[in-house]
Amino acid sequence: MSENAWLAITIFIIVYSIIVSEKIHRTKIALIGAILVILAAIMPQSEAIAKIDFNTLGLLIGMMIIVAIAMRTGMFQYAAVKLAKQAKGKPVRIMTAFFIFTAITSALLDNVTTVLLVTPIIFSVTSVLNINPIPFIVSEIFASNIGGTATLIGDPPNIMIGGATGLGFNDFLFNLAPAVIVIAIITNWLFIMLYRKKLVVSDDAEARIMGLDEHSYLTDKKLLVKVLAVLCFTIAGFALHQMLHLDSATVAMAGAAVLLLISGLEPDEIFKEVEWNTIFFFIGLFIIVGGLEATGVIYRIAEWSLSVTNSDWAMMHILILWLSAIASAFIDNIPFVATMIPLIKSMAKISGVDVTTLWWALSLGACLGGNGTIIGASANVVVSSIAASRGYVLTFIDFMKIAFPLMIVSIIIAHIYIYLRFLM
Repeated sequence: MSENAWLAITIFIIVYSIIVSEKIHRTKIALIGAILVILAAIMPQSEAIAKIDFNTLGLLIGMMIIVAIAMRTGMFQYAAVKLAKQAKGKPVRIMTAFFIFTAITSALLDNVTTVLLVTPIIFSVTSVLNINPIPFIVSEIFASNIGGTATLIGDPPNIMIGGATGLGFNDFLFNLAPAVIVIAIITNWLFIMLYRKKLVVSDDAEARIMGLDEHSYLTDKKLLVKVLAVLCFTIAGFALHQMLHLDSATVAMAGAAVLLLISGLEPDEIFKEVEWNTIFFFIGLFIIVGGLEATGVIYRIAEWSLSVTNSDWAMMHILILWLSAIASAFIDNIPFVATMIPLIKSMAKISGVDVTTLWWALSLGACLGGNGTIIGASANVVVSSIAASRGYVLTFIDFMKIAFPLMIVSIIIAHIYIYLRFLM
């Protein structure tokens, strides 16, 4: 490999080591790493900027603005109380209810939007119950990534695969949803087994939940009507954005701009609530990983994964699944999937074989693998940042101790599913 490739690898390892150690704030070290990539001439500034996924950032910022305005209506508190009362105030039932709701919503929208909407609800409920919210938010992260795997619009890797191959919404739903349903059920059961002894509250706390009037939390009904109207149009835009030839960021930013206009709120007031730490962390991360991509490091890893199978078609599926899962836990899955797409297309041209089933292996590995670490997927970073802003720090190691084994379980299930569905 070239000298620049080794420099890119060195910067990547150092940055990730410091992120894991948590001795320096991850946003600071990600930005320092990004600057080093440019100063070391691994990439010129123009190319580094081109590596930033502005669609992801635009989606994040747009939805953060919408959520910040929506929080002023009390709608999240209303939803929190309603959901908790439906679960009779039982913490285990509430966690399961949130898991199901998050998984379904992430399949119909995208998982980042979903966690932006659901996370404030979780904190509202756990505050009333006077219980640690960490089990609920870890469960929510898993539910968002698992649910997002089921559809074309649920997770960025699926959007990329669909755009490159022409595979449609129904293709993803038919081929991936059966595996996702099984994985969701087993994962939720594992969370219950893992946390059930910690999810215990007093009868008084349950009674407080059941005695709450959810309607009393709706503090601004006029603004609520405006928020719900914009949300409906935004959700419809997400569902139809491919048909309309619009990026999801355009839809989110349009919704944010319209809601800012009709809400009567000042932009300065709302912008203070945008998670800028998260935004700039992603900017740094995109550039650092982009350095690996630009110098051919990711390509070499992907190329090796294709050659090592020695044309064994079954082994190719399994290797892509597991490589995508492990890589996506530690490297952002967006540039990884971007590298794998042309390679799989090249395989199709050379071999003349239909490689459609390889796309499902890539999707399952990249989307589910993101659950492995706190930086493995956009939803993970967003939720952990919101939690940190509320005083609940979800460390890299603490999350990985729980998440990585559960992620491996989900990949084992996906492995079995791919074999039974496509390889037998």
